[in-house]
Amino acid sequence: MMVLHHSPTSPYVRKVMILLQETGQLETVRLAPAMGTPIDPGTMPLGANPLGKIPALERPEGCTLYDSRVITRYLASLATSGPALYPEGPALWEVLTLEATADGILDAAILMRYEVVLREAGQQSAPWLEAQWQKIARSLDALESRWMAHLAGPLSMGQVALGCALSYLDFRQGDRGWRSGRPALAAWYADFEQRPSMQATMPPAA
Repeated sequence: MMVLHHSPTSPYVRKVMILLQETGQLETVRLAPAMGTPIDPGTMPLGANPLGKIPALERPEGCTLYDSRVITRYLASLATSGPALYPEGPALWEVLTLEATADGILDAAILMRYEVVLREAGQQSAPWLEAQWQKIARSLDALESRWMAHLAGPLSMGQVALGCALSYLDFRQGDRGWRSGRPALAAWYADFEQRPSMQATMPPAA
């Protein structure tokens, strides 16, 4: 059985968990709790991933995989049921670009979170925080203006990644009001978050 190093609050882990839900592979993976920060790795799986990050997927038959996009591509290749989250042909490049955009939103949002929780108030940089938010805002604007047709299409890993990213913005940056001026994206997410896989992987409130 594969072992997934896991935290219920990690949006990158959540991407993997949603894929497992959507493709019926939950029983193929055992969850191993992990927790830490860039300052204190805590129980992060340093032996499995020298970068000290999750998710990391230990496989009995091969090397440990890490980075959520590597893991989701691998698990999608094993799926025998459920949607084709990484389609073949030209549509694949759209899915990969959307997934990269969503992960970039997460990267910036998590850096904002670390700036606030890992630095003393006097050491925090307001311009740096705002620069991270501008990356997010530009990405959200691009999604609103250019990606709604893709988001209306069949379920893909790009949509899953975006759902996780928008949920994380609500979770950790809710006061920023990402929905303002983006009605189409907000409407899409209101529908997408009702998927059973999204509801089953909702992070704890703390």
